[in-house]
Amino acid sequence: MNDLDPDQQYLQNLTRRQLLARSSGCLGAAALATLLGNHGANAAAAAGNETAAGRATQGGLPELPHFPPKAKRVIYLFMAGGPSHIDTFDYKPALRKIHGQELPDSVRRGQRLTGMTSGQSSFPCVAPMFEFERCGQRGTWVNTELLPHTAKVVDDIAIIKSMNTEAINHDPAITYINTGTQQLGRPSMGSWLSYGLGSPNEDLPAYVVMISVGAQPGQALFSRLWSSGFLPSKHQGVQFRSGADPVLYLGNPPGVDGNLRRRMLDRLAEMNQRQFESVGDPEVQTRIAQYEMAFRMQTSVPDLMSVDDEPQHVMDLYGEEAAKPGSFAANCVLARRLAERGVPFVQLFHRGWDQHGNLPRDLAKNCKSVDQPVAGLLRDLKQRGMLDDTILVFGGEFGRTIYSQGKLTADNHGRDHHGRCFTTWVAGGGFQGGIDYGLTDDHCYNILENPVHINDLNATILHCLGIDHMRFTVPFQGLDVKLTGVEEAHVVKDLLT
Repeated sequence: MNDLDPDQQYLQNLTRRQLLARSSGCLGAAALATLLGNHGANAAAAAGNETAAGRATQGGLPELPHFPPKAKRVIYLFMAGGPSHIDTFDYKPALRKIHGQELPDSVRRGQRLTGMTSGQSSFPCVAPMFEFERCGQRGTWVNTELLPHTAKVVDDIAIIKSMNTEAINHDPAITYINTGTQQLGRPSMGSWLSYGLGSPNEDLPAYVVMISVGAQPGQALFSRLWSSGFLPSKHQGVQFRSGADPVLYLGNPPGVDGNLRRRMLDRLAEMNQRQFESVGDPEVQTRIAQYEMAFRMQTSVPDLMSVDDEPQHVMDLYGEEAAKPGSFAANCVLARRLAERGVPFVQLFHRGWDQHGNLPRDLAKNCKSVDQPVAGLLRDLKQRGMLDDTILVFGGEFGRTIYSQGKLTADNHGRDHHGRCFTTWVAGGGFQGGIDYGLTDDHCYNILENPVHINDLNATILHCLGIDHMRFTVPFQGLDVKLTGVEEAHVVKDLLT
C-alpha cells in the first residue's frame, strides 16, 4: 500500500514525468528496444546477448512465478448462460422420486430469486429427462445420453460439484467469475496472467478469445469481459473471429504492401518515442508494442488459422464440425494450436446455455455441439504430452434451479438461474484427475460438503501457474486489488496432485 496522501502522490507522479521527459533519450530508447519485439530481440541477438533477447520477448513481472509452476497455460471453456448441473453431472437417483413435488421452503431458505420466477406461486421440482450412467473407475454419474464422449474421459477430470457464487444474473455473474468482482472495469483473468507472466510467443497475443453460439444466441457478451481494466491495455484479450479477417483491422489496406507498412511503423515508432520522452505516459509504450504485435500477427495469424496441416485423424477427434470456421469444434482445434505455440491463456465462450424454457431440446443441442470437441481437445492435449502443463476448465457462471420455471409439462420445462451450487470440471496442469469434489443436497440446491467459491477456483488456478494469489496485487483506487477479490479466497489443495 502507498501511505502518501493524494497531494503528495500527485507531486510524486509529476516529478517522475519530469524525470522521464528530461531524460535525453536513453531511457526512451531502452523502452523502445524492449518493446520492438522481433527487431529489438534480433538486435540483441546480433550483439551476442542471447539472454537479453530472451528477456525482451518474455515480458511479465520479474518476481513471478512465486514458486515452481505445474502449468504453463490455461484453456478456459466458458459455457455462457449457465449450464444445468442437474442435467449434466450432479445427478442423484432420488431426483426421480421428487419429480413434480413442491420444493420445500426449508430447502429454499428464503433464497433471493430472479425477477423471472419471483412471481411464481408454485415451484415444482423437475427431475432430469435424460439417461445417466455411472462412468469411470470411480463410478461418477454422467448424462451419457447427452455427453457420451465426456463420459469416456471422466478419469482425467476433476468434477467440482460445489461451486458457488453470490451473483444471480448473467452479466454480473460472468463479470464476477472472470474478474473477481461484480463491478465493471476490473482486469479479466487472462489480462492478469498476461501482465504477470508475459508470454513466450512474441508473434501472438498472450490472451486470445473466441466466441461461438449454441442452440440460441442467448445473453450478449461484451468485450469488457476480456478487458485489461486498469492494467496496461496491451494485456487485454484479442478476439479472433472466423472468416477472411480473423483479427479486425489487421490486414493492410489496398495499395499498402509489407515493406511500406514496415516503413510506416518505423516512423510511427520514432514519433511515439518522442511522445514518451515528453510525457512519460506508459500507454505510449503500449501503442508502440501493439503496432509491432499487429505487424507480426499479419504473418502468424493466417498460419495459425489455416488447419490444412492437421491430419484427418486429429480433426476426427473434434467431430464433424471441426472444419467449420466459427464453430465451437473449430475453436477447440485453434485453442490447441494456440497452446502449442505458447499462448498462455485461451478462452472460448460458447453462448446459449440460458434455458428458461425448452430446456430438454436446447440443452441437447448445446451438449451435442461441445461434447465431442471438448473430449477431443483433452485427448489431443494428452497424446501430445501437453495436458500435464495445460489447465483445461469447463463451466459457466452459475447453475440452474431444481424447480421448473413456468409450466411443467411432460416433455418440456425451463430452469432459472442458481448460484448456490453448480458444477465445473478441471483437468491437467496440476489438478487431480478422476475425482468428484463437493456434495450437494438431494435437491441439488444447497452445498453440504466442501464449498468452492468462484474465487477459490481462480486462486487454485493461479497456484498451479506458480502464483500466490494473495501476493499478486496491483494498487488501484486505494486498494491492493487482486484477481481473487476482496473476500478471502483459498487454494483448494484437495483438487491438486
